[in-house]
Order: sequence, then structure tokens, then C-alpha cells
Amino acid sequence: MIRTDERSRLIFGCGNFGGLGSSPTLRDKGDDREQALVLLDTARDLGLTRFDTANTYGGGVSESVLGEWLNGQSKDFRASLQIATKVGNPHGCPPGDRPLSRGQVAYHLDQSLHRLGLEQVGLYYIHEFDPLTPLDETLEALDRALTQGKIATFGVSNATPADLKAVLSLTGGALRRAFTQIQNEFNLLVQRDLEGVIPIACAEGIDYAAFSPLAGGLLSGKYQAGQEPVSGRMSDARSMYDHLLTPATFEKIETLRQRALDHGWTVPGAALRFILDTPGIGSLLIAPRSAEQFAGYGIAS
Repeated sequence: MIRTDERSRLIFGCGNFGGLGSSPTLRDKGDDREQALVLLDTARDLGLTRFDTANTYGGGVSESVLGEWLNGQSKDFRASLQIATKVGNPHGCPPGDRPLSRGQVAYHLDQSLHRLGLEQVGLYYIHEFDPLTPLDETLEALDRALTQGKIATFGVSNATPADLKAVLSLTGGALRRAFTQIQNEFNLLVQRDLEGVIPIACAEGIDYAAFSPLAGGLLSGKYQAGQEPVSGRMSDARSMYDHLLTPATFEKIETLRQRALDHGWTVPGAALRFILDTPGIGSLLIAPRSAEQFAGYGIAS
């Protein structure tokens, strides 16, 4: 389902290490250190070379585990990787400060470099836009980090067309050349970026990376209409997906299931194939939690 020559488009997401994403209430729902290290080994053995984390995933555990794993790899292999992390999630900001203030960006970047064991982050994201901080202040902090050699490129996540246009209007020279990536939610059920963000990104030469390809597990094929999820992200973070639990959603899932059957694919594999075949999407984040899930996605040795 996913060809060997397409694996450079895949990004291994480390958002489940130490918790589910950034929420402190979900710290006990993620992959522990031992599970995470096995998953990273599996990703490496399958040829994946792009890894994505954030300063707030698992309260910093995700970066620390990834850094531990990186430290155990050969120098040549480490040099072949792109490591991405993020700043700006409100869960990482102390009361009274602003998530993307000049000081917070500088502080968290240094903390991320320390946890990851790196001198430079290959790709540094604005995780969420901060309405309390002027965008030019945040971009000034990123420009300083670029000049200092602490980041190689930067991107934005959870961005609207207006956010993307604003960043483009305020960047020039080396900082504009370093603006290479946007990472937003996109899947069979969530396609709002087709009419705004993706065309802008394509026109500006910015790679679009899709996250949440299975919509919290809805597109795994394991749920039926009217069935209450009892495990996984759909259960642990139910409020994030309630808006998708509609008859229209389950009609699309049945269509996806039929397409998978027609092609001899798994349902998750068909969901990923849909994204990879969508014009304008360059990259795809995956976050399997077992070797079996890698195979179910259509990624096998």
C-alpha cells in the first residue's frame, strides 16, 4: 500500500510517548519508555528518517525518550535524520507568560535541544498560534535561533489561511527561505485545507504535512455506528472526536472499507493512501503504537 520509495514522505510522530499529546490529564495513556524505544527501532528498520515531537508531549518525556534513542544510534545514521519539535502549546507556558513570547521561545528551544541531545533542531514548529503575542515578536525569536544555528528550518502547525498569509507577509530573506513546512490535520473526514491552506502552501513552495490520518482511530475500521469506543484515543480523548460521530462519517467509513476490500488493502492503509494521493500533500505523520500497526498501515519490511 505504501511503496518503499514513498517512505521519505512519512514522518514518525512521537506524540504518544509519555502521554497522549500535550494534555497533562492524558499522561497515563501514552507509551512508556520501553514501548517507545521499540517503536523507534521499528521505524528505523522500516526506513523512516523523519521524526516529530514537541516540547509538551508527555510533559517533555517524548523529547527525552527520542533523545535517548538518538544517542544510541550511529553518527552517520543520526546525520541522515530530520528531527522536528515544537514550541507554543499553552500547556508548556507558566502562568503569567505568553506561549510564544520571545523569552518562552528561547527558553523552550534550549530545553528541547538539551532533552534531544542536539546542537540544532532540523525543523522547529510554532505549535499553536498565540493570540497574546505579536507574531513579529515570535518570528524575531525564530530568526535569532536561525542566526545562532539552533534551528535549520521552521514551520507552523494548526494554521489557518490567515495565519499562513501573516507569516509569509512578515518573513523575508533567510527566515523566509527557512520557512519550509506546515503541519495541519487532514484526513478523509477533515478536508478544510483543500480550499485555503494547501493551495497557498503549494504556491509558496511549502511542504504540507498531514497529521491525524486516522481521525483518532475512527478510520481504522474498528468502529461501527452506535458503538461506544472502549479503548484507544477515541476513548481516552473522546471530546476531541465527538463532532465526527455522525451518520455521514460512518457512510464515508463504509465507502473506505469497500475501497480497501476492492484493492486488497487494510482499512487503515486505505485511509493513508487517500491522503498520500491527495494533490498538494507532501508528507504524512503516522503514530503507530505497535509493530502490528505498522504492518496494518501498509508499511512492512
